[in-house]
Amino acid sequence: MTTSTRGAAKAPAVLVLEDGRIFRGRAYGAVGETFGEAVFSTGMTGYQETLTDPSYHRQVVVMTAPHVGNTGVNDEDPESSRIWVAGYVVRDPARIPSNWRSRRSLDDELVKQGVVGICGIDTRALTRHLRERGAMRVGIFSGASVADDAQLLARVKEAPQMVGANLSAEVATKKTYVVPAIGEKRFTVAAVDLGIKGMTPHRMAERGIEVHVLPATATAEDVYAVNPDGVFFSNGPGDPATADGPVAVMRAVLERRTPLFGICFGNQILGRALGFGTYKLKYGHRGINQPVQDRTTGKVEVTAHNHGFAVDAPLDKVSETPYGRAEVSHVCLNDQVVEGLQLLDQPAFSVQYHPEAAAGPHDAAYLFDRFVELMEGQRA
Repeated sequence: MTTSTRGAAKAPAVLVLEDGRIFRGRAYGAVGETFGEAVFSTGMTGYQETLTDPSYHRQVVVMTAPHVGNTGVNDEDPESSRIWVAGYVVRDPARIPSNWRSRRSLDDELVKQGVVGICGIDTRALTRHLRERGAMRVGIFSGASVADDAQLLARVKEAPQMVGANLSAEVATKKTYVVPAIGEKRFTVAAVDLGIKGMTPHRMAERGIEVHVLPATATAEDVYAVNPDGVFFSNGPGDPATADGPVAVMRAVLERRTPLFGICFGNQILGRALGFGTYKLKYGHRGINQPVQDRTTGKVEVTAHNHGFAVDAPLDKVSETPYGRAEVSHVCLNDQVVEGLQLLDQPAFSVQYHPEAAAGPHDAAYLFDRFVELMEGQRA
C-alpha cells in the first residue's frame, strides 16, 4: 500500500475488481493505492468497531449503509490499537460529524492511519455484484496511482488471495498481557489471541475473570503456565486451513478436558481439532443483523458476524470425534451455515459469530455466562 495525505478531497479514484468490473468515484481517506479482498458489511452502525476489528486484516470493506461517518471518531470505541481494514468503500460520507463523543472526522482518521478509500460510487450495485460473483480481490487507486484500466486490473490480479492466507500472527499481540477481573476474581482464563477484539476480555472481566491474553504462537505449555480454569480461542483473519499451530494447542486442551470456549476463528479451530473440514463461503457473513438459532434452546438471536470461512460439519446428526460426541449447536437461518459447535462429553463449545458485539446486538451475551457455568461445573 502507498498513501499520501488527503490533499484533494475530491481527487478521482477507481475501484477495480479482479473480474474486470470497475467503479469510479472520489478519494476518501488517504490518497494512493491499496489491495485486498472485497467484502461487504451490512451493519448500519458500528463503523468504528468494524474498522478496528483485526479480523478485517487484508480486506477492503464495502459499507452497505449509504451514509457513513456521521458520528465521527471517538477514543472509546476502537476494538484494537489501529484500523485494520485494507481499504474502505462508502457511498455518501458525512461532510460534518455530529456527536457529543466525536473527537475528529472519519475522513481525517483514515488519512492519519493511511487507509485508502473511495466514495461516491454505487455501493448497492457493488454489493449485488459481490453477492452474485463472490468475494474477490480488489484494488483502490487514487491520485497519482490512477492509470490505464488494463494496467490496474493486472496489478489487482497480482495481489495475494485470502485462501491459504495465514494472518493471525500478523494481528495478534506479540507479548502476553493481563486484563484483570472487574470486582472479585473468580476464574483465570488463558485467551489465545488470533485477532482478539478489545471488548472480548472486557466481557469476561465483567464476570470476574482474569484474562491472560497470549500470542497466536502460544504453545500448550504457555497456556497451562497461567494455571487456567478455562481456555479461550478468539476471532481472527485468514484461512483456518493454515492454523495448524492453534489446532494443535486446542487438541491439547481437549485432551486435558479443560473448559474451552471459541468464537469466530476459534470456532473454525475447534472444527478442525474435532476432525471436520473448513471451506470458504461465497461472500461470507459480515454485519450486525444475522439471524442465528441456538438449537439447544430453540431461541433465535440477531447476531454480529465477520467471517468468510465456515466449518463443514453435519447438521442432522451427532458426530463421533476423538474427544467424544459433538454436534452443531447453532445454525444461520439465512443459509444453514454452521454457527456453533459443542461437545457432549466434555466442557467445550464455540460459536462462529461475535457475542461480545460492542456495537450490538447483545442477544448472544449469555454465551459468556455459559462459559462461566462450564468452569463452575469443572471446579465443583
